[in-house]
Amino acid sequence: MANIEKRVTELVEEKLAELPEVFLVDVKMHANGNLIILLDGDKGAGIDACAQVSRYVGFQLEEENVIDTPYNLEVSSPGIDTPLKLNRQYVKNIGRSVGLKLADGTKKEGKLTAVDADKITITEQIKIKGKKAEEAETVIPFDQITETKVLISFK
Repeated sequence: MANIEKRVTELVEEKLAELPEVFLVDVKMHANGNLIILLDGDKGAGIDACAQVSRYVGFQLEEENVIDTPYNLEVSSPGIDTPLKLNRQYVKNIGRSVGLKLADGTKKEGKLTAVDADKITITEQIKIKGKKAEEAETVIPFDQITETKVLISFK
């Protein structure tokens, strides 16, 4: 499985050299035969980019006979419930509300305001009993974050 994922990653990177606005988020080969490629972009990964990568990778995999069992190739952008993985995804989501799970088991929510190579900054609403909620900036190193998801509000 790891060799398949490694080769698919190489193939995707080859194709993405032609599509600099799009980047690879993840490649997973599941035991059930589903090969999942997740792409994102600074302005999203459109269906055209996904189709180009799918055609290229699918053709190369068949030519090289990399996978000798039946498989299903799926190329898409990460869903809204998919946690952020790459620094570039964090940068893309500056200004949006995020939910964080931290290594110590705590959870935080706030507006993502800044991203660095090794940390993020969020603006939290701190509620104090009997008083109006106050905003506070919190800096969180990436090594303390176990999961970050963009929060969607329907207000």
